[in-house]
Amino acid sequence: MSVLSPERDTEGRIDAPPPERGKRRTRGARIALAIVALVTVWHIFASFLWIGPPTPLRQVVPGNLLTQYMIPWLGQSWSVFAPAPINGNYDLKIRAVLADKNGAEISTEWISAVGIEQKMLVHNLFPPRASNLAIKQASSLKGAWDALTPEQQKIAELNYFKGDDWLGRMQVAMNEANDKKNPMVVASYIVQERYTDAYAVQAARAVWGTSVVRVQYMTSRQNIIPFTERNNPDAKLPPLQFATTGWRGLIVMPGQSEEQFAEIFAPLHAKVSKK
Repeated sequence: MSVLSPERDTEGRIDAPPPERGKRRTRGARIALAIVALVTVWHIFASFLWIGPPTPLRQVVPGNLLTQYMIPWLGQSWSVFAPAPINGNYDLKIRAVLADKNGAEISTEWISAVGIEQKMLVHNLFPPRASNLAIKQASSLKGAWDALTPEQQKIAELNYFKGDDWLGRMQVAMNEANDKKNPMVVASYIVQERYTDAYAVQAARAVWGTSVVRVQYMTSRQNIIPFTERNNPDAKLPPLQFATTGWRGLIVMPGQSEEQFAEIFAPLHAKVSKK
């Protein structure tokens, strides 16, 4: 019986076996790669539409799909850059009227929702988005309040809390006092009042419980020291700018979870109140 030996070339070297061909990708792997490629293309296209100036090209994406995809996790903000960087600090203060067992009403002290939420930023490399809910709402309400006429601002300072139609009655009163005949300004303010009220109700119940019968909130803005005065040791912060409102009824938004809100907000308030 003869033994087969590897073929040798003229110099006596053994011929290496031919290299194996690469295995073909499975059907599942090809599908996964196609999905990854499509998602990547969609994300780049959506980011381009979102970051760029509004154009008719946005109509390619139907409905609110683009906004729902980008917000809240992928939204871009250029507010730290010129020509209009952030140049002020906002605060949202809240207080409530509580009803005791005998029906007597007691007013609470003011609490700073911004100061409470920003406790989540301390020693936290990955702060949650919940740490700036109050400051964003304070900015939105203050901006809408500033757009009102002085007569409408005086109406906002009045109390509106009786009945379920208090927000509508306030809107009617503001429209009647609207010299510029621009109902969209009033409508924008009413929307921000609704959101702020719903937030204030959650915060008040997280701190003082279910005995809350009405709430009041106040926003403020304080500009920073101007850049040209940054090296002036005598420079002082500009005065606070307030947007004041009267007492308000209680609004609960659809899908609002007061229990989950209280799980986060109440312990933070406890930390602040200990100081």
